[in-house]
Amino acid sequence: MAQQITYDKAYDAVAPEDFPAMLEVPRYGRRSDAFDSIISATHDHFWDPLDKNYIDFDVPFDMALQPIMPAETIVELRCEAVASRLDARQRVQLSNDVTHWSISNLLHGEQGALSLSASLCHVLLDPGAQEYAANQAREEARHVTGFTRYIATRWGAPLPVGKTIQTVLADLVSTPEVYKKIVGMQMLVEGIAMGAFATLNAKTNDPVLRRLVQLVMSDEAFHHRFGRLWAAKTIRYLSDEEHKKVEDWAAQTFQMLLFNLINTEQKQAIYAKYGLDWEWVRDAVRETFGDEERRAQLKESTNIFRVLIKTLLHAGIITSRTAPLYAVWVDMDELKAEGDGIPGDIVADEMLVVLREINARRRRIGTKTVAA
Repeated sequence: MAQQITYDKAYDAVAPEDFPAMLEVPRYGRRSDAFDSIISATHDHFWDPLDKNYIDFDVPFDMALQPIMPAETIVELRCEAVASRLDARQRVQLSNDVTHWSISNLLHGEQGALSLSASLCHVLLDPGAQEYAANQAREEARHVTGFTRYIATRWGAPLPVGKTIQTVLADLVSTPEVYKKIVGMQMLVEGIAMGAFATLNAKTNDPVLRRLVQLVMSDEAFHHRFGRLWAAKTIRYLSDEEHKKVEDWAAQTFQMLLFNLINTEQKQAIYAKYGLDWEWVRDAVRETFGDEERRAQLKESTNIFRVLIKTLLHAGIITSRTAPLYAVWVDMDELKAEGDGIPGDIVADEMLVVLREINARRRRIGTKTVAA
């Protein structure tokens, strides 16, 4: 119990190698209905990244002339010392190279979510929870396909995973502790992802990327809900020792992501293309963007770290013990007053309407074809 930290039977788990537990006859009849609404909605938000009815990756975009993301979103170009060393063409190229790196790491994150969902299928005893995890694995798989296709169209191949996200994902996928898998992936990583997708949706110049993240958000909103369900059914029952364990681990993970998720060292291969030393870029960016700038960025509703803090706060994971750590960056009272909705929820709801129409049309066409 102390290791798994799951109080609701819907989240009961066994060791990955304990397959015989899955064959116990009573297990099949103990299905929880906690996830049925999420599972049944799967058909409503189905989409196929290989079907142009949903997304057309062949829509052209001239990356030699236009940045996929505006300069205001590229920290290197907001630093005058760096930007002044580049001509107009190079600034566009650098912007798209940095975006290539960011999208590649989103792809790696989706692969991590796919692998983690599959790992939950091995350990969750409740048939309903297991079916939910299997559904999420299917949905994460199409995200991997979608981002792979997008990167292939715009750049050819993804860039290697950043050290920080690789470390976090490897820990979450391999850990035997279910609470880490759920809090870490369904709340922290999915929360960060929803913030990133909301920013891409709001600011990208590329309509294909905007469509892709809208489709992905229609799935991720449900994945995030799975984590919130765990929190609602678990947090209030934790002992002081267990709550401290979850809270401290979440705070440590937040700190590591805040300071290391996106840094110049991980992008040094990009800078070398422009004759820029990564350590010089790091120092120039630090001179321009200190803690005050970081705090200013966290005031934006779609900032990935603001979304992360908000998720932890409304889940009840943050208490007065660790609140000061987060309060350095955001107004905690303001976050609390905002409610538990996160950026991307509205976009996800709007995309659900679109997907229902597309899927209903495809079913009608399929029915006519069979009848003929």
